[in-house]
Amino acid sequence: MIRTLAAVVSLVALAAGPPASAQKSAAQYDERPAKLAPRDEGYGYTRRVADIPMRDGTKLHTVIAIPKGATGVGMLMTRTPYDAEELASTTPGIYASLPGSDDTDQDPITASGYIRVFQDVRGMHKSEGIYMMNPAPAGSPFNPTKFDDSTDTYDTIDWLVKHVPESNGRVGIIGISYDGFLPLMALINPHPALKVSVPMNPMVDGWRGDDWFHNGAFREEMTEYILSQEGTRAADTKWRTNYADDYDYFLKAGSAGAVGKAQGLEQLGFWRKITEHPAYDRFWQEAAMDKVLAKQPLKVPVMLVASLWDQEDIYGAPAVWRALKPKDANNDMVYMSMGPWHHGQEAGEASTLGAIKWDQDTAKYWRRNILAPFLAHYLKSDSPPMDVATVSAFQSGANRWQKLPTWPTTLGGAGGGGVPLYLKPGGALGFDAAAGPVQTRDYIADPATPVGYRVRPDKPTYATGSTWRQWLVDDQRGVSGRPDVIEFETDVLTQPVTIAGTPEVHLTASTSGTDSDWVVKLIDVYPQGLTGDKTMAGYELGVAMDIFRGRYREDLSVAKPIAANVPLKYGFALPMTNHVFRPGHRIMVQVQSSWFPLYDRNPQTFVPNIFFAKPADYVAATQKVTVAGPDESYITLPVVK
Repeated sequence: MIRTLAAVVSLVALAAGPPASAQKSAAQYDERPAKLAPRDEGYGYTRRVADIPMRDGTKLHTVIAIPKGATGVGMLMTRTPYDAEELASTTPGIYASLPGSDDTDQDPITASGYIRVFQDVRGMHKSEGIYMMNPAPAGSPFNPTKFDDSTDTYDTIDWLVKHVPESNGRVGIIGISYDGFLPLMALINPHPALKVSVPMNPMVDGWRGDDWFHNGAFREEMTEYILSQEGTRAADTKWRTNYADDYDYFLKAGSAGAVGKAQGLEQLGFWRKITEHPAYDRFWQEAAMDKVLAKQPLKVPVMLVASLWDQEDIYGAPAVWRALKPKDANNDMVYMSMGPWHHGQEAGEASTLGAIKWDQDTAKYWRRNILAPFLAHYLKSDSPPMDVATVSAFQSGANRWQKLPTWPTTLGGAGGGGVPLYLKPGGALGFDAAAGPVQTRDYIADPATPVGYRVRPDKPTYATGSTWRQWLVDDQRGVSGRPDVIEFETDVLTQPVTIAGTPEVHLTASTSGTDSDWVVKLIDVYPQGLTGDKTMAGYELGVAMDIFRGRYREDLSVAKPIAANVPLKYGFALPMTNHVFRPGHRIMVQVQSSWFPLYDRNPQTFVPNIFFAKPADYVAATQKVTVAGPDESYITLPVVK
């Protein structure tokens, strides 16, 4: 068949695709707009977005929610690495129950009509610039830049008071966890318009007792967070394993360094810093906010908020209290609230924590009766008076809120010191020392079968069904009976024992290895039998529990081998508590040498850096705890008499 020239041209054109005009018009059929402009109708506020320039020209993405018709109202800001747009639109509680939402009548912050400001920190989500995890203040050898979260907060507030005419020029800052670290940074050279700061469960000292280490033991379960947070600007990197049980995954991976290599963490600057600084050296000390703020003048009223069962940042708020309260000469600048919560639970519903019932929604009470009047006093133009105690403390056991004039600023109880509770032969525990010669309780700690911190299966931290938020109140009977966990228990109490402060461990122990971890738990044992809540019969509630890595016994900043088979003294503080051991209950102490995989395993052979311990370094060791004689082990309890 002979084709005409016109037919050939037509076929060539078809092969080449539609003409350019047709290609351009295809975009007209896209049903999505290039950029959606959200409407505010029905939400009771006007939403503005600003990319606010910092002193170096970097622009930080900021969402400003202004109640409709507002005039002369205070501004309440939350700076975050967790996506300002998300917090401003979907997160409940203190963050975004904005006027017009279903939760407005439940949220005293919203009811007060504040202008809410949400900002992505430098380098995260829609903000420009570089990102560093909880960086030290500018000018530190570990932050040689000329900016930090304090300068960025100052510059943001300066812009807000000039560009939000609906405000009264008063600004507060509030946030939880990382968002709680940022209100602390705001206290460094604060802007004059900053009138109040509320750090809630703040990240304060990543080595002593918050996210990354506790007394030198690395919190291995936090590796997933590190990957997600630093992997991309959008914080969307997924943690992937072939295991449903973290216990199996971390045990078979080997060292924490091996886990990091398997997940590609060596690409992340913060991971490299962690593995390069396993001891409490200048890297950690210069970033510790309690130490930083201890050197600053006290200019802004602060309410520190602590959770008594904070699974992530249990150390921070009490440490800042100890640093700041001595500066508060008139007792009107530094306040503290402590509730029976997991990390951040004060922003939601809190009538229970795990199996424990508090007989009330403790978080709603706190938000309405403590937080709301505190903020109003500093942010409202008429500065309404507030009836807020210096310390608002929930007393577990008695299950009641207390208004206290003060709280200890030293470890232990009021004025330091406390009452010794002795570990005794035969598993006894009591306030009188054991008689007779030196005796020990022995056990074998084997890194091949470490003691778990949760009943298995230990689901990944952020997996569906994970009990990560409640593990601190899990029933400690889950490890009772293991040969590598030793227990000491009082007789049934006939009188209440009330403690308020920081218990301190005084452990005398030896190990056949050259390094060792020591885990000590102070536990409230519920009555057996048929009285009270039968579902709680015999329950073992951890009141204060923590770990200490033995290589730092002499100096937290320098790792040293432990002398094998020599009884040595170890001293460390347990987390702050405010608890009543009621009549009919018992007090228990458990001692063990692993808490896995919350903390990485100690190989029990001294190596320069445990992150990179080899399989052959992990050896079983015989542990001996002294329970009688002149160096008998004990816990100092901050007993209230």
